[in-house]
Amino acid sequence: RHRCCHKPTRIYDDGVQPNHKTEYLENYPGYGNICPPESCKPKPEVQQDRGRMDGISTFKSDYLPHDIVKRPLQAQAEYRPKSGKIDLGTIYQRDYNPHKVGPVTLARPRERKHTSDAKVDTIPTYRDDYRLWKSQRTESCKVEHAYEPPSEKFGNPSTFQDDYIPRQPNPPPSFKPCEAKLPEGPFDGNTIHRTAYVLHEMEPMFVRPREEYKPSDQPFEDLTTHQRDFRGTPGEQAKSCKPESKKLGSDAPFKGTTEFQDRYQPWLVTAPEFHKPREYVPPTDKMDLNSTNRLDYVSHKVSPAAPIRPAPGRRTTAPFQGKTTTREDYQPWSVCRQGIIKKEQEIQKPTGKFSDSTTFRSHYTPHQTNPPQSFKPVHTVVTGVPFKDETLYRTEYTPKKQEVCPGHHPAALGYVYVNTDSQGHKFYRQVSPERSGTNCNAIPKEVAGVS
Repeated sequence: RHRCCHKPTRIYDDGVQPNHKTEYLENYPGYGNICPPESCKPKPEVQQDRGRMDGISTFKSDYLPHDIVKRPLQAQAEYRPKSGKIDLGTIYQRDYNPHKVGPVTLARPRERKHTSDAKVDTIPTYRDDYRLWKSQRTESCKVEHAYEPPSEKFGNPSTFQDDYIPRQPNPPPSFKPCEAKLPEGPFDGNTIHRTAYVLHEMEPMFVRPREEYKPSDQPFEDLTTHQRDFRGTPGEQAKSCKPESKKLGSDAPFKGTTEFQDRYQPWLVTAPEFHKPREYVPPTDKMDLNSTNRLDYVSHKVSPAAPIRPAPGRRTTAPFQGKTTTREDYQPWSVCRQGIIKKEQEIQKPTGKFSDSTTFRSHYTPHQTNPPQSFKPVHTVVTGVPFKDETLYRTEYTPKKQEVCPGHHPAALGYVYVNTDSQGHKFYRQVSPERSGTNCNAIPKEVAGVS
């Protein structure tokens, strides 16, 4: 049962070289002095050494090295604070109207604690089992640095304040048209759809009359095939294997001692020692609340910022000029309504009453159906003899030992390497010779293994 992972192999190789000639070349006769075309495939010849390889590439020959010059660093301009007052006013401070804000009502209901005044006289497991250990306090590894205020003065102006140049806003030109007179007379609201639309009378919709229900005179057959053909075999009801539920014991109260009461020994429990926290000692030195901003900040009197919004324009009392390019250039055209392109019906509609009888209704002949024949046996034979479930496969089957491929462990299985096939398969021979029949001569057996 050797499964080889290679291509189809030849176990017995005769060593003959394969012939690559085709049947067409052997059976095709030559025609005159015409030779067959030569193959364009190169011959498998080993190329000889034509010379030493030059290791210079196109990039090496064409590349010109250049001197690397460092980029000069740009000198940073010296900071020079500007003199003058800073306008710290904003539009928000000018236009904001303060409102009185009340407290927010919480939507969450109040928490109700169901507590009682009774005192809890219990000791938790943690207090009962915890033992206090004497431990030394670890020293702090933090290096204390004394605060040294900066010696240089803080510059208040920012880069935006230094580089910003205020400009006077220019109002955009108005595109509002000049004053114009409104058209006199009432507005003409007629459209082409209103003037050219013609009303058409719609025909009444055809309604099919509903058929009256006529109940059949024959009785309804409510028996199924199973109810009509199946007859239950009489038999006794199966007995329950469940034991009867009887009460064990009596209703009298228990009089005696339990194992817990006999073997329980009371233990003396000492009260746990509580760890007292260290008392808080307030510092005696006075706290320095001055910051760098408080010490170096110079207050300036700031005037409110001028509004950037343009000045409100003057309102005119003249009527609004509603002329547009569409009203002046548009001219109504007299358009005639296009005729109906729909062709008239060539087939005339029927005028008589519709006959609802189909071909199936007119030619169908009802037949009386016969129930199918039941193939269920009439009487079932119940015997007390146990069923013989033995088969020929169970009685005559002989399990066989699974063979192991000798290519994985040849020395452990008693095989010796012989040779290798042209396809790459290794052959092994068994060390102990096998006997064939009554003949005692050793017969060497070769087995193919995994390469």
